[in-house]
Amino acid sequence: MRVGVLALQGAFREHLLMLGSLGVDTLKITRSEHLVGIDALILPGGESTAMVRIAAGTDLFATLRERMASGLPVFGTCAGLILLSDRLSDDSLGGFDRLGGLDITVARNAYGRQRESFTAPLTVQGLNEPVAGTFIRAPQILDLGPEVEVLASHNDTPVLVRQGAIWGASFHPELGTDGRFHAEFLHHLGAAV
Repeated sequence: MRVGVLALQGAFREHLLMLGSLGVDTLKITRSEHLVGIDALILPGGESTAMVRIAAGTDLFATLRERMASGLPVFGTCAGLILLSDRLSDDSLGGFDRLGGLDITVARNAYGRQRESFTAPLTVQGLNEPVAGTFIRAPQILDLGPEVEVLASHNDTPVLVRQGAIWGASFHPELGTDGRFHAEFLHHLGAAV
């Protein structure tokens, strides 16, 4: 299995390291032609405004939307969740294109500023032990459609969701050394990691 990591901006290196620690073949994705031959894609945390501006004027997001419509599994974390959300609570991205695909509404930076970042234990469907979720200027899922499954919540608010082959997390599972989020995503795809 080969997993691409969107490498326009943000915590893509941390995802690459985490996947590498699981023995997964990885590829940095910066152009649409890089999407050829990957089996899944991770959209990292970072600055969603920077990501959409960098992608604007290229065919990267259009090609990625086509691949997602054909079933490409995608896991978006923090800013990646914002890119995957069908709706934002405001127009804070200035009308730039996102990917969509998750029937959710998201509020950007809803958990507070950088200094209000925190780590919380999360009980995740499919994992036996709680795991730490790191929330840094994290988006909050405000509502979700009927096809969206909640895999973990924090204070009764969904923070890890799945709709078919598309996963989204409000937090950063790539920070630290616990690879169970990534492994669970890959196991769901049939990978032996």
